[in-house]
Amino acid sequence: MGISIMTELAPTVDFIRDIISRDLGNLVNDGRLHTRFPPEPNGYLHIGHAKSICLNFGVAAEHPGGQCNLRFDDTNPEKEDVEYVDSIQEDVRWLGFTWEDRCFYASDYFSQLYQLAEKLIELGKAYVCDLSSVQMREYRGTLTEPGQESPNRNRGVAENLDLFRRMRAGEFPDGAKVLRAKIDMASPNMNMRDPTLYRIRRVIHHRTGGEWLIYPTYDYAHGLSDALECITHSLCTLEFEDHRPLYDWILDQLQLPCRPRQIEFSRLSLEYTVMSKRKLHALVQSGAVAGWDDPRMPTISGLRRRGFTPESIRDFCRCIGISKSPNRVEYALLENCLRTDLEARAPRAMAVLHPLKVIIENFPADRVEELTAANHPQNEAMGMRTLYFTQEIFIEQDDFREVASKEYKRLVLGGEVRLRNGYVIRCEEAVKDPISGEIVALRCVYDPATLNVNPVGRKVKGVIHWVSATRSVVGEVRLYAPLFTVSDPDGLKGEIVEYVNPESIQVLTNCRLEPSLASANGGIPFQFERLGYFHRDREARPDYPVFNRAVSLRDAWAKIEQRR
Repeated sequence: MGISIMTELAPTVDFIRDIISRDLGNLVNDGRLHTRFPPEPNGYLHIGHAKSICLNFGVAAEHPGGQCNLRFDDTNPEKEDVEYVDSIQEDVRWLGFTWEDRCFYASDYFSQLYQLAEKLIELGKAYVCDLSSVQMREYRGTLTEPGQESPNRNRGVAENLDLFRRMRAGEFPDGAKVLRAKIDMASPNMNMRDPTLYRIRRVIHHRTGGEWLIYPTYDYAHGLSDALECITHSLCTLEFEDHRPLYDWILDQLQLPCRPRQIEFSRLSLEYTVMSKRKLHALVQSGAVAGWDDPRMPTISGLRRRGFTPESIRDFCRCIGISKSPNRVEYALLENCLRTDLEARAPRAMAVLHPLKVIIENFPADRVEELTAANHPQNEAMGMRTLYFTQEIFIEQDDFREVASKEYKRLVLGGEVRLRNGYVIRCEEAVKDPISGEIVALRCVYDPATLNVNPVGRKVKGVIHWVSATRSVVGEVRLYAPLFTVSDPDGLKGEIVEYVNPESIQVLTNCRLEPSLASANGGIPFQFERLGYFHRDREARPDYPVFNRAVSLRDAWAKIEQRR
């Protein structure tokens, strides 16, 4: 475990790693490499954060002596919670990384940040402003017109220090005053038009309680926290590119011993998902999903519950790479990374999701025959399991048709098919409900000479999975489709819940599973043969197993059907 896990992957090359290599070669910051992953504890991490986690921890692991901090940018107590802190730590650990003893919070530096703000005032680079938030927006100008200077911009140093200290002491109500940087109200970069550094907020902080009545803004605290931790490379997504001049300006004014370098890369944009915490919050609060770890959510906890492995997510992050160019990634790539990981190591089992009873008429009703099957076809070390063959078994409803084309490779009336790890059976009759006309059972015969042996002189078209009717367990299986009805929900207007796919989850409650699945733990997913990879859900009970389908298998027949 730990950040060294990333060295298991093939060497990665990208523009950020090129910059870092040059900086190390030129002994920038004494040739050190120190990165950080700085989440805000205002929600659960999602797959986009996984890209940043793998980059920051991964690039540090690739260089001797490289380090990566975990730092919570907890400067907005109104939206932050210990629940999010705990979930973020769990997710980073689960992905395979550790910060050792380097877990920090922006709130660790509140006293230092305050002192540095006073220094900016003393340098004539910051002032206390009385404008309301509405007035500040009006004074700010537009992209084509310069802003107007605040009437308070030229207050003297002594007055600004006095007002700032009184802000901290709680003499003024929320919103009455702010501390602003004194830069350039005509700057073409809106972020440089005297941005706010501190606001009055009478909010209890999850770590500092009521000690502070003023809180630094993210733009002010972020770069200084980097510098105070001696971070060498601050790796951010592209939305922070326009904020970099402010990041550099603050560091230039205060001249701290360490000078971090901010580098931006494109954020992850994944089909049929949203990467906005605000929109994810809306999904949870509206009840459109069953919490942050709903298996349909793009959160790391949701992916974990669905059955994704840390190895598959790390491999996905490696495959998509790091660049400056925004692009949308197909969800199929994430699924394929999971299939590739699980194919080699997921144990096999059989489950019937839509049961159709089959009566083997020439098999004794009181007999139970024990058959054996490999837990993995290419890995003998995974051992064998026992299957129970009885007179009554279940197969999938879709694995039988009264009449079918030659392309159909399953059971048809009068035809034969092989049961996986078992015998060849032939269908003699389809028993139908006298009122509805639906098929309720099949009457078949088996060939006792065909146990894992091809019958001589007969052509058996296909192989289907099955379970015993009397030696199987009833369980629940949840099948998932895309959470949204559109591929780019992030780019649409309106409430995000309007685009939730009403068919994004299908709950099947009368599934029949191999008995071994009843006692399976919540570790690595199983491959339900011919159906996909399934992971035991946390809501499962010893007497009622519940499985989530993490990803389906490729279905050649479905493709044939789609071409018709």
